[in-house]
Amino acid sequence: MKNLLFLIAFAPAVLFAKQGNPSLETIAAALNTGDVETLSKYFADNVEISIQDKEQVYRKGEATEVMRGFFNTNKPKGFSQVHKGTSRENSDQYCIGNLSASSGNYRVYLYLKVNGANMLIQEIRLDKE
Repeated sequence: MKNLLFLIAFAPAVLFAKQGNPSLETIAAALNTGDVETLSKYFADNVEISIQDKEQVYRKGEATEVMRGFFNTNKPKGFSQVHKGTSRENSDQYCIGNLSASSGNYRVYLYLKVNGANMLIQEIRLDKE
């Protein structure tokens, strides 16, 4: 009976851990194709966007337009995650990856605030390599 209770209690956690983070996978897929609509669903109310040397905090709607403009000018060819992890201080997540675009390659840094089951993008950094 104890084994059954253990299995019922911990099986969902193990299955979820093996699947990875669906939000981060969806965000990576959106970056891969330049899908701003999907990407913007994960924006926090205020998002810090840094493209090259231009860094600014935007409201969600403005951030959507900034990213739309970036992807219109720099058509994505592909995105690959290089590293992802969890912040030491809290459960916030980060992802580092490479974006191949029509104008060249970019190193992408994402910082995501975790609030319960929700994950929101707080910062996007795009540095041309």
